[in-house]
Amino acid sequence: MKTPFIPVELPPHTLDINRFVQILGEANRSLSRYDGMIHTIINPDVLLSPFITEEATQSSMIEGTLATVDDVYACEAGVNLGGGKEADIVEIENYRKALEYASASIGDRPFSLGLIKECHRLLLDGVRGSTKTPGEFRQEQNWIGRPGASMENATFVPPSPLIVEACLDGWMRYLQTDHVDPLVQSAIMHAQFEIIHPFLDGNGRIGRLMIPLFLYVKGVLHRPMFYLSAYLEAHRDEYYARLHGVHEYDEWEAWIQFFLRAIDSQAKENVRRSAAIIRLYEDLKEQFRHATHSEHAQKVQDAIFTMPTFTIPKMVERLKECPTTTARSLLNKVVQAGIVELRYEASGRRPAVYRLASLLDIASGRDVAGYGY
Repeated sequence: MKTPFIPVELPPHTLDINRFVQILGEANRSLSRYDGMIHTIINPDVLLSPFITEEATQSSMIEGTLATVDDVYACEAGVNLGGGKEADIVEIENYRKALEYASASIGDRPFSLGLIKECHRLLLDGVRGSTKTPGEFRQEQNWIGRPGASMENATFVPPSPLIVEACLDGWMRYLQTDHVDPLVQSAIMHAQFEIIHPFLDGNGRIGRLMIPLFLYVKGVLHRPMFYLSAYLEAHRDEYYARLHGVHEYDEWEAWIQFFLRAIDSQAKENVRRSAAIIRLYEDLKEQFRHATHSEHAQKVQDAIFTMPTFTIPKMVERLKECPTTTARSLLNKVVQAGIVELRYEASGRRPAVYRLASLLDIASGRDVAGYGY
């Protein structure tokens, strides 16, 4: 019978940093370039809001959801997608809420177990896993394996619930040290959290959510807006294999090298997408001004960038600073000018759905090259 795993005390004693000096340097340079770009953007919350939705979608996909970014935005606009996707989208929206809550909180409070538990409570609110003590560390044994697997034939059996909090205390003490480069430390942080597996559900998503928070606390990022889940989803098999290698064979170096490659690759991709979004925003400024002939042109543009799939009634609600009749008139002018495209025809009580397709294509990586990057 398999027995619960007992995590090694951090930092790992087998670590030879010289074996990944090159990729560490590359990852730091790529991440620094991305962070520098974000630091110069006047309104990153507007321009990069699609990144948050993309992260929530990709992180949830790793755990088995099927909904896409387009599905999330369409559902928010009131489209009934069918096929059971609504439940997936609620999970994605919960992840986004937890991520936004954590990002907003981290500037005013320390990185703590309490914050992690609050994020977990938001993550599992009203979705599958909502009966598995959201916001509380587990009090019973769990295990990882194929659906229906017993503990005897599990792939991995995390630590006993009797030592979970002691493991977390040691993990938190390690995070408060400066034992090694923060990127390496973030790799160790993530792997150890997944090994401890302190919740009955949602451990992977919470573990990924913590990466930008930790890098922000360590001063690597000016804003906690760097997300790895797109890379991890694209390399899901290796992601799981490298984590498995850590607890099964003490292969910390292989895991850290994979994690640093993920940071390097995702940072470079984020630079490309960020630059393309900035270019698109600047290119569309004149079109919004010309279409609306209004002092509210930028407000309309910003609202559409943060909700790129919309109905006119829902977008009017978002444009609270504009009188309702004015907002509706401006949006109709944007539609007539062809800045946004029709996504779904009006149907019954549901009004027509429009989308800013160019932004969605860039955010999902479908058409970054079309904007010169």
